[in-house]
Amino acid sequence: MTGDPDDGMLSWDESVFRDEHVFEIDYIPETFKHRESQLESLKYALRPAVRGSRPLNTMVRGPPGTGKTTAVQKLFGELSAQTDVRTVRVNCQVDSTRYAVFSRLFESVFDYEPPSSGISFKKLFGQITDRLVEDDEVLVVALDDVNYLFYENEASDTLYSLLRAHEAHSGARIGVIVVSSDLSLDVIEELDSRVQSVFRPEEVYFPVYDTTEIYDILRERADRGFHEGVIDRPELERVAELTGESGDLRVGIDLLRRAGLNAEMRASRTVAEEDVEDAYEKSKFVHLSRSLRGLSDSERALVETLAEHDGKRAGEVYEAFHEATDLGYTRYSEIINKLDQLGVIEAEYAEVEGRGRSRELSLAYDPDAVLDRLR
Repeated sequence: MTGDPDDGMLSWDESVFRDEHVFEIDYIPETFKHRESQLESLKYALRPAVRGSRPLNTMVRGPPGTGKTTAVQKLFGELSAQTDVRTVRVNCQVDSTRYAVFSRLFESVFDYEPPSSGISFKKLFGQITDRLVEDDEVLVVALDDVNYLFYENEASDTLYSLLRAHEAHSGARIGVIVVSSDLSLDVIEELDSRVQSVFRPEEVYFPVYDTTEIYDILRERADRGFHEGVIDRPELERVAELTGESGDLRVGIDLLRRAGLNAEMRASRTVAEEDVEDAYEKSKFVHLSRSLRGLSDSERALVETLAEHDGKRAGEVYEAFHEATDLGYTRYSEIINKLDQLGVIEAEYAEVEGRGRSRELSLAYDPDAVLDRLR
């Protein structure tokens, strides 16, 4: 930074950031601390691919913001740079059907998207496996946020196609990594028996970081992302404390960035505690924002309806939802179940006098916070 460092104020063309990209959620750090054993387990499962064989299938589980996606991306980057193994990470929050997943695989293999219509799944699948055999490539597919495939009842068909590829197309070598942040989801139990019989994955668990680990990780981010002296230990400890309460490292990363922006708004060269506290009012909703971003129009419409009818019985909410969307009760019930699994809403059964058991629906977050992020 330029200017007089003693005045404590930023000029209009200065910044507290050395590299603001360090605080983006998708940033891959050069060093990946406190996940050494998990990385070794993933390397063990992927090692056969380096030798030209199908890798071991793997299930990666853990709460949100515990480094699962970063670990996969880091290893995929190393594999792609050093070997002929082809790696594809599919974001199932975005690509939540079997056809969408294989369209993403097609795009990776051929370097262009498949036709938007007129090509069957069988043909799409065949073209992918034929090219893999022709190029003598091993393919490793990471189904990130695989829980979304379960929410849409697409998980069994998708995994069945991937796991049976070598039987349907001789010479095809495909390995699968499933990544789930939904600890209430029993991945194996929820799969069809035909998939259970062939899916025997290695399991790698990512626990929540403790406060000391969080501080260590955020200290390194701060050193890389901020100029020297921008954030002192007390402020960083407060960020780590708030992050620990949320259990999600992404909250802390977002919190650092927003605190830096707040300091800049004050034209200050340093982050103060007030910058951290103010930033937390937005950063604490990182998980909510991410969940809402992946919803369809009808799902968003139901969340908005719930925000306006918080704590009401399911029947009352349905009437308002049907009036707004003209969708039927079956689809309404499916969306309720998905939002409940995502942790956006809470659906509790209660006894209603004269009517038996009924579900009461409420948002898991402040309604105003939800509406702010929907609009």
